[in-house]
Amino acid sequence: MNFIEQIVEDDLQSGKHGDRVHTRFPPEPNGYLHIGHAKSICLNFGLAAKYNGLCNLRFDDTNPCKEDVEYVDSIMEDVRWLGFDWGDRLFYASDYFEQLYQWAVQLIRDGKAYVCDLTADETRQHRGTLTQPGRNSPCRERSAAESLDLFQRMRAGEFPDGSRTLRAKIDMTHPNLNLRDPVLYRILHASHHRTGDQWCIYPMYDFTHGQSDSIERITHSICTLEFENHRPLYDWFIRELGIFAPQQIEFARLNLTYTMMSKRKLLELVKQQLVNGWDDPRMPTICGLRRRGYTPESIRRFCDRIGVAKFNSTIDVAVLENCVREHLNAIAPRAMAVLRPLRVVIEDYPEGQVEQLEAVNNPEDPAAGTRKVPFAREIYIERDDFRDDPPKQFHRLAPGREVRLRYAYVIKCREAIKNEQGEVVELRCTHDPQTLGKPPEGRAVKGVIHWVSAAHACPAEVRLYDRLFTSEDPEDVAAGQDYKENLNPGSLEVLRDCPVEPSLAGAAPGSRFQFERLGYFCVDAKDSTPNALVLNRTVSLRDTWAKIEKSQNKGRRE
Repeated sequence: MNFIEQIVEDDLQSGKHGDRVHTRFPPEPNGYLHIGHAKSICLNFGLAAKYNGLCNLRFDDTNPCKEDVEYVDSIMEDVRWLGFDWGDRLFYASDYFEQLYQWAVQLIRDGKAYVCDLTADETRQHRGTLTQPGRNSPCRERSAAESLDLFQRMRAGEFPDGSRTLRAKIDMTHPNLNLRDPVLYRILHASHHRTGDQWCIYPMYDFTHGQSDSIERITHSICTLEFENHRPLYDWFIRELGIFAPQQIEFARLNLTYTMMSKRKLLELVKQQLVNGWDDPRMPTICGLRRRGYTPESIRRFCDRIGVAKFNSTIDVAVLENCVREHLNAIAPRAMAVLRPLRVVIEDYPEGQVEQLEAVNNPEDPAAGTRKVPFAREIYIERDDFRDDPPKQFHRLAPGREVRLRYAYVIKCREAIKNEQGEVVELRCTHDPQTLGKPPEGRAVKGVIHWVSAAHACPAEVRLYDRLFTSEDPEDVAAGQDYKENLNPGSLEVLRDCPVEPSLAGAAPGSRFQFERLGYFCVDAKDSTPNALVLNRTVSLRDTWAKIEKSQNKGRRE
């Protein structure tokens, strides 16, 4: 068990909340969810499932200037896609605006809150620092009657934005800055995506979150570590209002190498068109991972594998990539595709003859069966599978050398045809008709390569996606760099007219395949059409970045 599960177990044994376990996932609808949110989703819904409890989906929609229905819809789609269901428990903080207002009035009447006239800059100046106490606002001793009148007039829209706030009256000398008379309400004349122009004052997150938990009778309010210093304030509001008390528990947020998790900066990438939208397959957003070909099972496996901890750490993104490799290796049908084609003419193969060869769909799944792959006189192979002057360990085609074609024959290169620039444009080969589906007798052929029949190939656009950043820590402030300086210029390579085997023609958007020897690919759900096949590389067959880094480290040592 992780430490949160241990807390829940102890609470169940002590009867703290009866036999109830009730969690919630509370996103702000100001952007698309990313892989970090997936950890929280899996944790909250997973705890509820493990202990036969409930999990709510609640939108903390208290900032109308940054929120949008587009984000609301995308969040619900992402949570469902990950395999979780909130049933009839879809809530919004805006559902509770009237109750929150009445609780604010209660705090004013009890002498626990006051209307303050300081500007935002003046409020920050009065707040003090970690080593210096704050100073009381000149409005702190305002009478409850005057503050209540002003607060009602704030709600009525009498005052401009930023002219007044409602603040809790706690302790301006408290060592925890969050308890130095925090702002509960600010004036904001902006239309809300659900309440329209009904409100011109909006509660702050710290005042909204705990009370929303209380209204929904959440037993375990699970947050990331940055809210640990906010927990005393969370508890203060609950205690002063005398309402149901959930338990806030903090855990370490997800940090991944080569990945940026800031929604604000991800939004910058989108707005500055440095990526092609929130669902760009290079983005760490859940919709981006989905479009790239990740499966919900692989993301849930990843979240389970990294576990839940109390202390911040950084996970190697290779762990996530390995999780999707493992799952796709088990479920993805195999296919053959050639990304950088080189034409091969098998001169002694009869012209016009076509054989339908049997190919295994997935060696990991015997139930997946086989398919027929057409073979003819002219085929395409990968350009990298031929060398005019091969190195010692090169076991593919070269002049005078043999190689086995996957599921087909052994062929031998007789001649390489070159253009005026000296580039190889075609190979002339022969085949051994006795080697179909079996090794040649009396000679060793080490290399096996994939191929596609030229006459039967389906053309495709293939997008080779790689990591968006070249630095393990794109947001490394200590290095004095803007994160945009770490953008990987090779994060996307587009190859057009790539021949793929005809079984992929008409493949449904989102379909996933393992292209033999190349990696895992999926049919792009956005741009692919029945007449124009677009394929995204999900991940390579192995961690090529680890090999690159190993080589670089070796070079530095030398």
